[in-house]
Amino acid sequence: MKKYFSLTLCFTLLLLTPSCKHKKLEEVVEVPLPAATEKVTIGHPEDVTAEEGQFPLVKLPYEYNALMPSIDILTMEMHYSKHYLTYTNNLNKLVAADANLTDVAIEDILKKMDINNSDLRNNAGGYYNHSLFWEGMAPKAGGEPKDTIASLITRDFGSFDVFKNQFMDAAEKQFGSGWAWLVVDKSGKLQITSTPNQDNPLMPKQLISGTPLLNLDVWEHAYYLDYQYKRRKYIEAYFKVINWKKVTERFEEATAAK
Repeated sequence: MKKYFSLTLCFTLLLLTPSCKHKKLEEVVEVPLPAATEKVTIGHPEDVTAEEGQFPLVKLPYEYNALMPSIDILTMEMHYSKHYLTYTNNLNKLVAADANLTDVAIEDILKKMDINNSDLRNNAGGYYNHSLFWEGMAPKAGGEPKDTIASLITRDFGSFDVFKNQFMDAAEKQFGSGWAWLVVDKSGKLQITSTPNQDNPLMPKQLISGTPLLNLDVWEHAYYLDYQYKRRKYIEAYFKVINWKKVTERFEEATAAK
């Protein structure tokens, strides 16, 4: 019999602003916080299943509580099992309705998409961005990288501290919902950028284009339970769980493909 984490949460009910509703797709909304003294039962990531479709859920490689205290258990459960699941199901419905997208890799969908197609832009971006985000973190990780990425960061930013400050600034100064990114561009150089909503550096007409290596979600649902308006503290905590091994793997895959 599977075990469940049970906890009593004392929060004031906060309703975050919902996104625009679309007739054909389930809307992705900011999930309300539990009422005061409400008991919340949390399951396991492997219990979450998407509707049948072309793109599977990326399985969370750790339990919901594994990144504490950087990211709390309730945030992880809601973020993965509600927000990410909805983007995945919505994307699969869109792909199933368009023969031109059948058997097309998510990266190619993003690179070739019509950015005026808001449904595809938001849900393909939401699926891809979150899939990278989960795997870019790990328990007992963080700190400074010590492999290939370490030398590349020093080469392109001068030092790890300079890189960290620039990345944190990109995340903190992204107005409203969005993401901060570390990418490798076509020349092999590492660059930092940010994007609004569910955009990413693979999409057309981005300020900085490149292959994503690392990304940080700065939508409010990613941090508000623990940090409220203190986004900077959330960003600082994120550096304690970065999976640098995965970042290196992504860089090697991106450069090998060129």
